[in-house]
Amino acid sequence: PFSTDESHALDLDRADPLGSMRDEFLIPPSPAKDGTDAVYLTGNSLGCQPKAARTYLEEELDDWARLGVDGHLAGRRPWFSYHERFADSFAKLVGASSHEVVAMNSLTVNLHLLMVSFYRPTQTRYKIVVEDDCFPSDSYAVQSQARVRGFDPDDAIIRLKPRDGEACLRTSDVVGLIEEQGDSIALVMLGGVNYLTGQWFDMDAITQAGKSAGAMVGWDLAHAAGNVPVKLNQCGGGGADFAAWCTYKYLNAGPGAVAGAFVHERHARNRDLPRFAGWWGNDPETRFRMVKDFTAHDTAAAWQLSNPPVMALAPLRASLDLFDKAGIDALRTKSLNLSGYMRRLLTERIGERVQITTPDTPGGSQGWGELGGHGSQLSLKIPGADAKAVHDRLHDLGAIVDFREPDVIRASPVPMYCRYHDAWRFVQMLERALG
Repeated sequence: PFSTDESHALDLDRADPLGSMRDEFLIPPSPAKDGTDAVYLTGNSLGCQPKAARTYLEEELDDWARLGVDGHLAGRRPWFSYHERFADSFAKLVGASSHEVVAMNSLTVNLHLLMVSFYRPTQTRYKIVVEDDCFPSDSYAVQSQARVRGFDPDDAIIRLKPRDGEACLRTSDVVGLIEEQGDSIALVMLGGVNYLTGQWFDMDAITQAGKSAGAMVGWDLAHAAGNVPVKLNQCGGGGADFAAWCTYKYLNAGPGAVAGAFVHERHARNRDLPRFAGWWGNDPETRFRMVKDFTAHDTAAAWQLSNPPVMALAPLRASLDLFDKAGIDALRTKSLNLSGYMRRLLTERIGERVQITTPDTPGGSQGWGELGGHGSQLSLKIPGADAKAVHDRLHDLGAIVDFREPDVIRASPVPMYCRYHDAWRFVQMLERALG
């Protein structure tokens, strides 16, 4: 039974099988300076720090101090192969085999490197499909990729827009456009979860439509990895061609942390694909023979350019250990319960004073709706109010959420460290912020 009482939130927290995971994180203090933890609902922008991150980083610093260059082979976790220890954890999070994923670079760098291989336009098939409100960096990336291939971005980029009066894209409209213009589409590249609305696209239906049209299909999983369970090497029947994601949001690896990439095995083993090459993408058997000609590794690691930034990767290890411990399926169950609880609190206590633009169907194995599904994020609009001013008042009260132009407040109760009581406190603070 549902109740808006604070006691109900506390009861839910006591019954939460993942409740102890919060103890593994450092939660920022409340901006209200009242001695409590902040209501931290911005894991969709920057995740909280795992307590083990400091220990893992200090261990690498200690090996550097003790061993110097010998740390590459003689360290507790040798730096030469340091990136390899992330493959199994990444694979479980994005539904892939370990040889299809790699930790490297940052998100937009990875998208560019992958588009070198998978955006192969011709004079008749050259268009790229993106959502109109994709994250700006994705928009800049596809525009520049089209431009350097000799195409006018205004002609080459197809921007998917919701129907008039709607906030989210309908799956049937996306699939219909791909089928209608398929002969001209070289690449479909959407965000798995849209950063602004929190909409989780029906990756199966869209991947299948793109592949049937003869296009390459890639996904930006910045807001999906660690948030929703995806199956990259299976979606749409044959799997996506490529994907990339950052690790500082739901994956809690710290600001600007090393990103991840996926290349389907049908491509990863194709050494003839065009790509930008660097020595860490070279076959490990010949990497240190200092040969002049590049021989691609037969895994996603072939898209690496340089040796791994160990100090930047250490905090990611701390977070992925916790994902391995909890499991994405258990986290997804809590996420649905927690975001559903917060959604109902908003409806019961605030009603029409707030509009939730995030779809209310779960998506994935729990069932797709025409608007796809959702992760933990709820995107809120405040009719008739200055949303930025409401955001600022929330911050002063102790709720850390974020604001995106022109009028969206994003609140994401991530299951790894957020509690039902956090959701209850947020709704209480929002009532106060609305006056």
